[in-house]
Order: sequence, then structure tokens, then C-alpha cells
Amino acid sequence: MRWTTLSVVVLLLVTGCSGGESSVPGGTPSAIDQLVAKAPVAANVPAGSTMARIKERGELLIGGSLDAPLLSLQNPGTGELTGFDADLGKLLAKYLVGEPKTKLVTSTSETREPLLANGTVDVILQTYTITPQRAERVAFAGPYYESGQTIAVRRGTTGIAKPADLAGRKVVVGANTPAIAAVKAAAPTAELVEFGSDPECLTALRQGRGEAYVQDQALLIADASQDNELEIVGEPFTKDPYGIGIKHGDEQFKQFVNDWLREIQKSGLWQDVWRNSIGTVVSGPPPSPPVIGSAQGS
Repeated sequence: MRWTTLSVVVLLLVTGCSGGESSVPGGTPSAIDQLVAKAPVAANVPAGSTMARIKERGELLIGGSLDAPLLSLQNPGTGELTGFDADLGKLLAKYLVGEPKTKLVTSTSETREPLLANGTVDVILQTYTITPQRAERVAFAGPYYESGQTIAVRRGTTGIAKPADLAGRKVVVGANTPAIAAVKAAAPTAELVEFGSDPECLTALRQGRGEAYVQDQALLIADASQDNELEIVGEPFTKDPYGIGIKHGDEQFKQFVNDWLREIQKSGLWQDVWRNSIGTVVSGPPPSPPVIGSAQGS
């Protein structure tokens, strides 16, 4: 999906959450409460499956973020998570256990795969780009969304208007992210400076430890909604399909999650989740969800 980034008017951050006054008896249900109320529950959960174990536990364990605005951000007052990924996680939990009960385990680009492999989490919902290389270690349901690598700079920076302009410059990237290969392909002489998380990358850019930051456009738009000094340059120069990470080899669970994705896409719930999160700062109607299984590695 392509967004006209520089014409996007940042209107507001996601303020709805499933806790607080909006969800107490007699109060007005929040946006996510309303979506959860009409979200489906799986009709059949095979005995002995991953899904059955999650249902018996009564809680979906998710690897994700606490600090990604519009995607998965923790409300400091209520402790609730809001955003596109966070709300999808609640809907998946309801599909599995009958209630939107989730527990988030903070993960980074470097810890996601170990968390899945050792069973600490059931899924990763964290702008996890599907690649053939990752698919050798992780099973991916989806894709459920498509973004792309984009350039951000400190406001007022000149001389960087396109990927080729990164040549010979220090460029901040996330460790173990598609940005590394994308920058190397677009500007082979760029000097990459790697950090483990998006907040660390942003801090490095602000401190001048790099002249540009390359990251998923979805994350950068969320970052720019909170930081007026961050300027997004141009359009995405790659296509990055996001997948829901699942333990490698668990094809039954992967199919189950894919069936759920198809169901919420068909019913319009996916579009509603987008409107309540990313759609609050991006003008226009919801994009068409990517076709399940369309990404190499999914």
C-alpha cells in the first residue's frame, strides 16, 4: 500500500482503549469494545492442537510492543494497549478463547524468533515483515498488512530526497530488519548504524548519530504523529508485507489464523480496526487487505 505521506495531516493519536471510564458498566463502550462485541469465535478447535492449549489457558500470549503509537501503545493511565496490531491481537484472542484476553511480552527484532521457538509467546504481532529468510525459522500467517521502507530525517535536513541520496551517509536502521537490505540495495556506500528498537533508532537520529532513519512507513507515520522534528521523505521504496509470526512447523495453527484473517476481512472488522488506529492519521478509506498467502514466505 502507498500512502501520500507528505500530504497526510496528523490529526490525533489513538485515544480509545478498552479500559477506563468508557468500559465501566453504564458507560459508552469504546471503539475496540464495540468491535470485540461483534467479533467471531471459532466454531471448532481441534483437540490436542496449539489452539486447544491456548483456549484451555484462557489467554493469548503475544510478542509485541508497548511503545508503538497507532500500532501497539500502552495507555499509561489504564495499562491497556491500543493500536492496529494490539486490537487485532484482542480479536484473535476472542476467536481462540471466547474473550479478548491477551498478555503482551515485549519483543524486539532480535528476540522475536527465540520467543516463538521456546514457547514464551503464541504469536508475534509486531509489524513483522515476511521474508523468505525469516520463513526458514518462523511460520507466517497472512500477510495481514503491507507497508514499505521509507526515509525519515530531522526536520530541516537538506540533500536527502530519495534512496540514492543516502549514499555515503550514516543511516540509522533497526537490527535484523528489512531496512538493512533495502539501504544496501539502494545506496551501497551508505554507512549503517544499527539499534535494537524503534525508540533507540529515533533517539540516535535526534542525537545526530545518523543523518537519516530508514524504517517501515507505518512506524514512521506513528512516530511523526508524536514528534514534530521528524520529517518523512518521499514514498516507500520497498513493499513489506506484515505477517503474524507462529512457531516454525505449526501448519495447523497457521491455517487457523489465516482462516480468522479471511473472516475478519470479509466481515469488515479488519477495515474497522484500521479506521480506529492508522486511519485516524491517514486520510481516505481503508486499503484493501493483502491477499493471504501472497507474500513469498507466507
